[in-house]
Amino acid sequence: MPTTSTTAGASARRGRGVSAAVAVLALALVLGLVSALGGAPDSGSGGGSAAPAETSESPQAPDEALLALARREDGDPNALGRADAPVVLIEYADFQCPFCGKFARDTAPELIEKYVESGVLRIEWRDFPVFGEESEAAARAGYAAGRQGRFWEFHEVAYGEDRRRNSGRFAGEKLVELAREAGVEDLERFRADMESADADEAVERDVREGHGLGVTSTPAFLVNDRPVLGAQPTEVFVEAIEAAKRAAEEHGR
Repeated sequence: MPTTSTTAGASARRGRGVSAAVAVLALALVLGLVSALGGAPDSGSGGGSAAPAETSESPQAPDEALLALARREDGDPNALGRADAPVVLIEYADFQCPFCGKFARDTAPELIEKYVESGVLRIEWRDFPVFGEESEAAARAGYAAGRQGRFWEFHEVAYGEDRRRNSGRFAGEKLVELAREAGVEDLERFRADMESADADEAVERDVREGHGLGVTSTPAFLVNDRPVLGAQPTEVFVEAIEAAKRAAEEHGR
C-alpha cells in the first residue's frame, strides 16, 4: 500500500503534467494568433492558424490533459454527436463574432454531414463572449434556449446572417424574437432562464476554461488535443479531424 508521501508525490506529478500540457496549448494559441495578426493578440479578431499538421505514419500519443477538456456529457444541449466519438471539436465562440458566423454557415454543416453523422466527431460549444454586454446576453440566451432543447436552432438563427455588433440585435426582446424564431416554446421560461444565476454560472465556466487555455480571440477550436485558430478553410478542420482520428485509432481510443 503506498505511503501518504508517495501518493502525494504522484498527485503532484500529475498536477504538474496537466499544468504543463495547458501551458503548451496556451503558447500554441498565443503564438498562432500573434503570427496571424502580425502583433499582439486582439480579442475577437477571428484571425489565426492551425497548429502544425501531424504527418507521421505513427501519430504521437494524444495529450491526455487536453483530451480531458471534452465534457462528453450525455444529453448536453450544447453538443452535437455521440458522447463516445473518437474526436471532439471544442469551439470557443461569440454570437456577435463574424468569423464564428462564417464557420457556422460555411464549415460546420460540412463537418456535421461528413463526421458527426457518421459517429466520428462530436462538437461541443463553449461560450466565450468578447464583444461586451450584447455578447454576454446572447450567451445567456443560448443557454436558455438549450434548457428547452433548442440551442442549435438558436445557434442557426443567431448566425443566419451577419449582424452589426452591439446594434441592439442581441438585447432584450430582440433575443426573445430570436428564440421564438428558433422554436423555443415557453418564452416566459426562456426569459427566466436567460436571467438566472445558472446561466451566468454556465457562461462563466466556459470563459474560465477558455482563459485557462490562453484563448483571447474567437473563434478558437480544440480538435482533441490540437488547437485551430480562426475561421480556417474547411480542409484545415478536415485534416485536423482525420489526424485526430488516426491518433485515436493508433492508441486504442
